[in-house]
Amino acid sequence: MTILIRILQFVMSLSILIIIHELGHFTLAKLFKTRVEKFYLFFDPWFSLFKYKKGETEYGIGWLPLGGYVKISGMIDESMDKEQMKLPPQPWEFRSKTSWQRLLIMTGGVIFNFIFAMLIFIFVLFAWGETYLPTANVKYGIVTDSVGYAIGLRNGDKILTVDNQHVENFLEITSYIVLNNRKTIQVDRNGALLNIDIPKEYIPKMLKGKGQIDSRIPFGPYVVESFGKKSAAKTAGVEINDQLIGLDDKKFTYYDEFQKYLFDNKDHPVTLNVLRKGETMNVLVTPDSLGMLGIGRSVALAQIFDLKTIKYDFLQSIPAGIDKGIKTVTDYLKQFKLIFSKHTKAYQSLGGFITIANIFPGFWDWQRFWNLTAFLSIILAVMNILPIPALDGGHVLFLLFEVVTGKKPSDKFLEYAQIAGMIILLALLLYANGNDVLRWIRK
Repeated sequence: MTILIRILQFVMSLSILIIIHELGHFTLAKLFKTRVEKFYLFFDPWFSLFKYKKGETEYGIGWLPLGGYVKISGMIDESMDKEQMKLPPQPWEFRSKTSWQRLLIMTGGVIFNFIFAMLIFIFVLFAWGETYLPTANVKYGIVTDSVGYAIGLRNGDKILTVDNQHVENFLEITSYIVLNNRKTIQVDRNGALLNIDIPKEYIPKMLKGKGQIDSRIPFGPYVVESFGKKSAAKTAGVEINDQLIGLDDKKFTYYDEFQKYLFDNKDHPVTLNVLRKGETMNVLVTPDSLGMLGIGRSVALAQIFDLKTIKYDFLQSIPAGIDKGIKTVTDYLKQFKLIFSKHTKAYQSLGGFITIANIFPGFWDWQRFWNLTAFLSIILAVMNILPIPALDGGHVLFLLFEVVTGKKPSDKFLEYAQIAGMIILLALLLYANGNDVLRWIRK
């Protein structure tokens, strides 16, 4: 059911964004009296799932969920309609419009995606406000892994600043370090102020999910709420609602101490000290090769830390939503820059549909859904404006060439460029989704 909910949210979000994007092209085309022959959600090679015609435009839903399109008369696009281009230009065709009108038509989708993202952020802030964990409220310090330990961080360190700059939202510290190439972290360790250097080798590891900086949480109360598919604890006799109070009669203050003890004793029997219906009992169990028991429990940050919530009235939400949109665009452009860096090797972390679907939670949360949809709208806008033929940015590139030189590229050149662009996009699609498959196989 969790997987199904993720898929439904992904498809719903993707469908909304495709419609918004294509509506941008459609609206600008209509504004300049350009004929739009088709408006499709998803692609429809050979056949469509649904279609109807109203006026001069056919509206429909295709069966191939790799995007969508509007077919604009007199334009070389995904349809590769060469026959139409052999005929003399007509007043209602794209190729008959002025260069600046064509430029606006081609950027309409990107413009609408950016505006849509801003509107979502505005209404999300107005409806729910903004809740986050202040760095100053991470009272138990941080928890990190062996990669974090290698640079000098320790569990329990309290982060004060990064490059002597305060980061208000604790959950943004990792991205702040990666995206801004920070060099140092200032921490409070048992009352002593320490300066931790961030080596260049740390950033690529963080991009792969290692060396993460998380908030340290207490061990208890540890109440069993669920079991994994292969649960050593369930097999040994642990039950739902059992409360774990120790291991081998050892007590733990923090959850990471409990995890470390299990990992140090992986594949060796340990005794779970359990409280069941008011009675203490012991259960002998052997952790798996990763030091896991296959036990699930939910821990809400609000139950442990003092979160901060900022509420906005409608007028306040407008500039706040726009600021959030601009920050999201800026951060994504920084992420995009990392892909082309040999040092970070971020291209190895590229993901396809599985990666995108997995960012959605396995339950319905409308606030998260709309925030993620706004983020994906910005991604769609940035990706489409790239100067690759077959994308909006490719068409814009050729139009700018025409504006600057006064010479329009030939239809034959545009046809070849369109084919080349489609090959490039297909290769990127295969690479990104191939990464997803490889990561799934390696799990």
